[in-house]
Amino acid sequence: MNKSVTGLALALAAVLMLLLSPVQSKASDNDFIFGLLMVGPANDHGWSQAHFEAGKDIEKHIPGSKMIYIDKVNPADRPGVTIPFLVDDLVSKGAKLIIGNSDDMTDGIREAAMMHPDVKFIHISGDDALNPKSPENLSNLMGRMEYGQMMAGFAAAMTTKTGKIGYLGPLINDETKRLAASCFLGARYAWTKVLKKDPAALSFKVSWIGFWFNIPGVTSDPTQVAKNFFASGADVVISGIDTTEALIVADQKKKEGADVAAIPYDFQGGCETAPDACLGVPYFNWYPGYAHFVNNAKNNSWKKEWLWLGPQWSDMNNNMTSSIGFQNGKALGGDVQKQLAAFTKGLGDGSISLFTGPLNFQDKSVFLKKGETATDEQIWNLPQLLEGMEGASK
Repeated sequence: MNKSVTGLALALAAVLMLLLSPVQSKASDNDFIFGLLMVGPANDHGWSQAHFEAGKDIEKHIPGSKMIYIDKVNPADRPGVTIPFLVDDLVSKGAKLIIGNSDDMTDGIREAAMMHPDVKFIHISGDDALNPKSPENLSNLMGRMEYGQMMAGFAAAMTTKTGKIGYLGPLINDETKRLAASCFLGARYAWTKVLKKDPAALSFKVSWIGFWFNIPGVTSDPTQVAKNFFASGADVVISGIDTTEALIVADQKKKEGADVAAIPYDFQGGCETAPDACLGVPYFNWYPGYAHFVNNAKNNSWKKEWLWLGPQWSDMNNNMTSSIGFQNGKALGGDVQKQLAAFTKGLGDGSISLFTGPLNFQDKSVFLKKGETATDEQIWNLPQLLEGMEGASK
């Protein structure tokens, strides 16, 4: 090979590794280094920032813990770069535990776990750990955001004046279907049980953009999708994507005189982008789950686990103990806040159970018979949207 070509290849490889190098605090030989792979930017005001903030809290509260990270781990920002390649980079920097924060990383994290049996892995939102044949060093963690989205749907239905609610969805998989369905169930409960209105008068439309955030030329533009919702008569848009376009559009419409609102997703500070238009935000708090696995890895008490952690109902917004929270927004009326608090109490004590029959799927087939309550497995693997929802299930 020509020496100039070889030199260029080496230079490009060096640049690539520099670009991939995660931010790292100065570490000592006694530090427990953990690596975080995030699908989006660390400051996205959504999904990835919630993970990043949890990692910083681990550093703060678990002595000796040091985080290194690589964000924007997706085909648009890092075309051709694989999860095992990034894991190799983190391991070379001393990572003893690695967290992959997206469902899209399923295959790559599994492969990397098999390549590095002495390193512990947490995959967010997957269920590999339920398979007895999966690697013993690979666990799964997810929050029961179904409750948070039920609260979002409830708040939306209590607020809408047109009876039309839009749901801005990412891509279609079991996770996103069950979360959209949870929103719908919360909205339907508010509409029929609290407001005593005809269920047929409630419109709940789901539009999927094709990924967790906007990729120009690949996904539908979430800003335009949100505008389309409002143009078609929706006055509340609930977001299921990682970023805040729905809230920004709602704020623009509100400043133009429209009586509209939105509910962002993922991150406790999600309303801060446009507080006047924000009804509230259901958010993930990854610290309790992270702390569980980091402590187990540090103390040599690791075991393969699948954890699906819910709210601490006595104090949902306690960031040390509750994996799911809901932060009320400025646009949420005082009476609705009281009704939402009562609804939340009912979810917590079990007096309100929304995944209980009779419920049908979108194609009219029976999901749950009258009086039947869905199992965790049925909810986790929800195959379709529910009857009464408009939007694609495949």
